[in-house]
Amino acid sequence: MAPQTTSAPFSRAIVNAMRRLYPEALADKSFDNTGLLLEAPFNATRRQKNSVLLTVDLTKAVANEAIERKASIVISYHPIIFRGLKSLTLEDTQQQSLLRLASEGISVYSPHTAVDCAAGGLGDWLADIVTGTPATEQDIQALLSSQQEGSTSGSASEAEDGVPKRPTYMLQHHPSQLSIIGRALNLGNNAHERYPITETKVAGHPDAGMGRVIRFAEPIALTSIIDRIGLGLGSPTAFPIAIPQGKQASEISIGSVALCAGSGGSLFGELEKNGETDVDLYFTGELSHHEALAAIEKGKCVICLFHSNTERGFLHSVMKPQLEQAVVEEWNELRRAEKAEGQVDGEAAKAYEDDFVEILVSEVDRDPYGIMISKLGLEQQQE
Repeated sequence: MAPQTTSAPFSRAIVNAMRRLYPEALADKSFDNTGLLLEAPFNATRRQKNSVLLTVDLTKAVANEAIERKASIVISYHPIIFRGLKSLTLEDTQQQSLLRLASEGISVYSPHTAVDCAAGGLGDWLADIVTGTPATEQDIQALLSSQQEGSTSGSASEAEDGVPKRPTYMLQHHPSQLSIIGRALNLGNNAHERYPITETKVAGHPDAGMGRVIRFAEPIALTSIIDRIGLGLGSPTAFPIAIPQGKQASEISIGSVALCAGSGGSLFGELEKNGETDVDLYFTGELSHHEALAAIEKGKCVICLFHSNTERGFLHSVMKPQLEQAVVEEWNELRRAEKAEGQVDGEAAKAYEDDFVEILVSEVDRDPYGIMISKLGLEQQQE
């Protein structure tokens, strides 16, 4: 009889934990492709560590990182497989990553819109940041100092005549590893009403849905919301904001916010179709030129952070600690059940005796876009 082909037992425990935390039934199956996308066969003689690598995007760099760390499974928020595949070859860079991971025994799971929709998931995390208030001035300054340290290093060298040499600009990426001080924001502190833009009608999940609408009990200064977003999302060097012509950011107050991780244009369009045209601010990762233009023509403001910069911090702040707790329970239960069924023998038995559990967030995952900062401009500001 041929040996049974299965994935690593620890990888199966991780999948169970993810499905418990973010049920796949919550995902928007009309376009999304969530779930176990790559189930790598388990080889007990060269098994991987009981290690998980969390990432927003599964790039070649992240695949290399997973292989180097000997991870058992990659949790990739964005699905690397969106459409049906007619072949798997090394010519396609994404398929190449999948084939390399499979050959190493590393599986891939994608939760995507299940995370977006879940109560307490990505939508609520962003809403908590928008509705939070800074704790103390001392904490905020400490946070900003720690995150800006080194961000202006490597300034343009100068020739003898004082003229800066090239390059005049340096590329800044939103950090992959966030060093957020947890107490910098009292999350959800401002009195407000909160609800999904579109509800996900799944039994047992009454508060689930895509996006969030926030209605403050009292209007909040736009500049305060900008500060909260900066603090809560790792103090990005810069991000786009659109306001109505003739207005100054410092004079605008915000009574309501619609937000969506990633790309929010279609969801905001649904909101307006449903008659909620009075929202003051759209907050998302990216919005098209015409969508942003239409918004400010209607008197709204728009804040964008680039697509994945609205998502990456969630891995550090929420998913990692949730998974650390859930996987211990699932790993213990899976081992108990499969031992009781007599499925554990030979070399595979060693895998079931391993109590080691490691949840890591990728250090190389990042949004493809960075911000080019003028070194000369920074030096002039510091003078």
